[in-house]
Amino acid sequence: MPTNHLINRRACLRGLGASLGLPLLETMGWAEPAQAKAVKPPVRLGFMYMPHGVIMDQFWPKSPESFLSSPPPALESLRPILDQCLMMKGISGVGIEPFGGAPHALELSTWLTACLPDAAKRSQIHIAISADQIFANYYGALTSLPSLELATMPQTHKENQAGLNEGYYSHCSFRSPTQAVPAEINPRSVLNRLFGKTGQEGKTAPTDPLDRQMLDLVIGGAKDLRRTLPHGDQQKLDEYLDSVRSVERRIAAIEFRQKEAALEKAGLSSSKRKISDSPPIEVKIPEGDKRSEYMQVMCDLTVLAFQTDTTRVSTYIGSTPNGVSYPELGFSDTHHGPTHHNNEAEKVRKVAAITKFNIDQFAYMVKKMAGLREGDGTLLDNCIMLWGSGLEDGNKHTRENLPFIIAGKGGGSINTGRFINNVKGNQGDLLTTLLACGGVPLDRPIGIAKKQIQEMMKA
Repeated sequence: MPTNHLINRRACLRGLGASLGLPLLETMGWAEPAQAKAVKPPVRLGFMYMPHGVIMDQFWPKSPESFLSSPPPALESLRPILDQCLMMKGISGVGIEPFGGAPHALELSTWLTACLPDAAKRSQIHIAISADQIFANYYGALTSLPSLELATMPQTHKENQAGLNEGYYSHCSFRSPTQAVPAEINPRSVLNRLFGKTGQEGKTAPTDPLDRQMLDLVIGGAKDLRRTLPHGDQQKLDEYLDSVRSVERRIAAIEFRQKEAALEKAGLSSSKRKISDSPPIEVKIPEGDKRSEYMQVMCDLTVLAFQTDTTRVSTYIGSTPNGVSYPELGFSDTHHGPTHHNNEAEKVRKVAAITKFNIDQFAYMVKKMAGLREGDGTLLDNCIMLWGSGLEDGNKHTRENLPFIIAGKGGGSINTGRFINNVKGNQGDLLTTLLACGGVPLDRPIGIAKKQIQEMMKA
């Protein structure tokens, strides 16, 4: 009789907390070199997503002059650090023809790729490597985790708009054109479910995730199987094994850090963090099921991962367009329903409240970063954090002016404290510029990009 193995929120958070709540290792720190010159902290890149667009007159500032002094209602929680934020109006999204019937399948999947799926392979994942994974490919070898992918909800929504693969609906990170990166859950649980030894009464017994002999047997058997498979199945098997190896490497890095943490606690390991740097934050798991508390824990994990240099790039899918509700706001409507508001006041109010709620969680994260000392400034000074949506207006599914907020100075590469109106550019231009500000050299633009957006960069 088949058994369903369910992982609840608390198990997910406990696993993530254990994997990230550790001090910076000596080999990963930004040390004081022998010449006594301070090494500049690394730049980190973070993305936080909300579906369905915004109520535009409550999101966009009235003018560049009023941005800092009189922000719109949606940005009120960011008021204390607006001088460290940048907004630009005029960044267009990817046009979705010939997929006109798939606005929600494409709002998330095009967000970090700036690219449409292959129309000839709709039922398969076939799009482009995403910006976060380009960043991870460049910097990932310097950290324990090449990248961190988080989500508030499981990526299991079943819908095939315009015949597109359901994976487009709930994924924003793509390791390759054909491989979506799932959002992180408890990595040890995942590995045990893949390779777990069955004990008494059919229960999965804990195993050593670093059992090389077991892993070699699985990979060896897979190689034998691969020779008998057609090309398409070989590709699927290769992608599966790549995921297995990725999880195994992450577990190895986590356990190495745990050993180092034990040495640190015993006073036997020396960190090269500057004495003036803030200590790693504590992540507390909430007792209830309030959505705000859950999202803030995920934000804390991002902060801790960046603070300890566990990774330098993170994505957090705050929700996907599959019916999430916000009971904390005093109504039970799902997010999607009110976005088709036809200018009905009550529906507009609900969408505006949901937008503000999500930006409030982003503000919680970046304000915490702004309060943590690092190097000669703060953690936020050395980050580029982008909050945004893949639609401008959920009522009409428009994409002419995608809503987004950039927080952080990117190590001095971004000129903040401004709202720039009437910028001419697209989502690919924005992503290309963000990677350039993060120090990633590109041999080609991202997706539909044609240029870098010079207006946002520090001269």
